[in-house]
Amino acid sequence: MLKWIKKIIHKCIVIANRLIYRFIPVDDHTILFIAFHGRGYSDNPKAIHQYMIQDERFKNYKFVWAIKNHKKKNIYIENAKIIEYFSFSYFYYLAHSKIWVVNCKLPGYVLKKENQIYLQTWHGTPLKKLAHDIELDKNATFYRSQMDAQSMYKTYDVDVSRYNYMISPNAFCSKIFPHAFNIHPSKLIETGYPRNDILSHVDLNRVREKKKQLNLPLDKKVILYAPTWRDNSYVAAGYTFKLQADFHKWKEILSDEYVVIFKPHYLIINTFKEDKELEGFLYSVDATMDIAQLYECCDILITDYSSVFFDYAILNRPIYFYMYDLEEYAKDLRGFYLDIYNDLPGKIYRKEEEMLKDISNSIFDFNKLSSFNSYFNNKEDGYASKRVVDILYEDINHGAQ
Repeated sequence: MLKWIKKIIHKCIVIANRLIYRFIPVDDHTILFIAFHGRGYSDNPKAIHQYMIQDERFKNYKFVWAIKNHKKKNIYIENAKIIEYFSFSYFYYLAHSKIWVVNCKLPGYVLKKENQIYLQTWHGTPLKKLAHDIELDKNATFYRSQMDAQSMYKTYDVDVSRYNYMISPNAFCSKIFPHAFNIHPSKLIETGYPRNDILSHVDLNRVREKKKQLNLPLDKKVILYAPTWRDNSYVAAGYTFKLQADFHKWKEILSDEYVVIFKPHYLIINTFKEDKELEGFLYSVDATMDIAQLYECCDILITDYSSVFFDYAILNRPIYFYMYDLEEYAKDLRGFYLDIYNDLPGKIYRKEEEMLKDISNSIFDFNKLSSFNSYFNNKEDGYASKRVVDILYEDINHGAQ
C-alpha cells in the first residue's frame, strides 16, 4: 500500500512540475549540483563546486546541492544550500538554476529551458560498453530493469538532447562517447576530470590525516580492493556481489607488511560479515563512500572491471586485475572497449594466489603503466576544474551580451 502511495505522490509532483516550471524565472547566478542521483557530495560536481567557491568570478553566485535524506545524513557543505532530492524544492531549483552540474543520466521527467546550461560531467572513462554500444538480442532485456534495448537507448537520447556540454576526460572518450551516447562531438569538452585534480597534487599531510580518520596503520602499505558489480547478480532492491576473495589467504601471503581496504561498488546492496581473525589486516568501508577519498591513501589497487583504475593510474602506483570470471563477464555481460590483454596498465590474474605472490615480491611493469597514462591520462595535470569552469563562465558572459 505504501509503495502505491509513493508512486501516486511521485506522479503528482512530476505533473505539477510540468505545469508550472515555465513560470519559474531562471536566476543567472544560481547553480544546481547533482551527483549520482542525489547520493551525496562527491565526484566531478564536488570538485567543480570546490573550485568555484574559491573563484572570485563566482563570489555572488548561489550554489545548491540536491541530496537524498540529507538531514538524516547530517551533511554540511561549505558555501552551499542543500535541498532534498526529488522534493518540491528540487523541482523549483531545476527550473530556477542557470546551470546544472550533473554526473549521471537525469530522468526523462526533468524539463530544461532554452536559457539554461546543462553540464554533464559523467563519472568515469569506460572499460565496459555503454548505452548505444551495448548489444542485445532482439527480444532480450537488461537484467534488473527488464528494459529492452530501444527503451534503454531512448533514456540516454532524451538526456543527451538536453546537454550543452559533456566532459570528456581524454582522447579515448572523445572517440567513444559520440557513438556510445549518440552525442555530437561539438558538445564534448576534452578537459580531463575535475575530480582527479587532487591526484596530480598529492599532499602527504592530507594522506596522513586521511589514514588516521580511517584508523589505518601509518607504517604499513595499504592495498585497495575495489571490485565492481555484475549486471546479472541482483535482487529487486539492487545489485548483489558474491565475494571471491579469501582474505585469510591474503593475510597469510602478504604477511605483516600490508593491510587491505575492501570497498564494494556503491550499487552493491548486500553487507559483508566482519571476521575477528582479520582485525588489523582487513578494513571494510561502506559501499556508499566516495572512493576518490581512498586513492591517495593506498599504495596498490586491486580491481576487476571497474573503471576506477583509469583514475588511480594517475598516481603511478601498481594496479593488479583480479578477473576470476573473465569469460562469463566478457561474453555474457557487456563486453569491453579495450583489448584488456594489451591495453590495461597491469596484469590480469585468474587465481588470487598468483596475484598475491606477485604483490608480495613487488612484481609490476611500470613501463606499461607509463604507456597507459600517456594516452588515457594526458589531460590530468591538476587543472581540469579550471578548464571546465572557464568554459562555463565564458558561456554565461557570452549569453548575457
